[in-house]
Amino acid sequence: MEMRRDVFQAIADPTRRQIIGLLAAEPLNVNTVAEKFDMTRQAVSLHVKILEECGLIMVKKQGRERYCEAKLDGLSEVSKWVEQYKKYWESHLDSLEDYLAKIQNTKTKKYAKRKS
Repeated sequence: MEMRRDVFQAIADPTRRQIIGLLAAEPLNVNTVAEKFDMTRQAVSLHVKILEECGLIMVKKQGRERYCEAKLDGLSEVSKWVEQYKKYWESHLDSLEDYLAKIQNTKTKKYAKRKS
């Protein structure tokens, strides 16, 4: 049974994140993508295949060339997942900010009493 790859697996690898970044700027053929990395063309092709399986890029054949194009809407799943934790951390950071302000206020009052 083949395991379905997901977007999170795709972006877990720094090389794949770099490939997405390259393709977000412009569609490129696989050879051009491979030239940007210090690894074999075969290794880059595997990364491209994984990104395609995850729906983050689309590969089209034009003659003998294979062109890769980013499909960034596939990253919305990641964005939604991060967003739920962003709300969590924002509320905790707000609480920390309130606590630190309270401490600072207390220290300021003590310092003012000592000076008078």
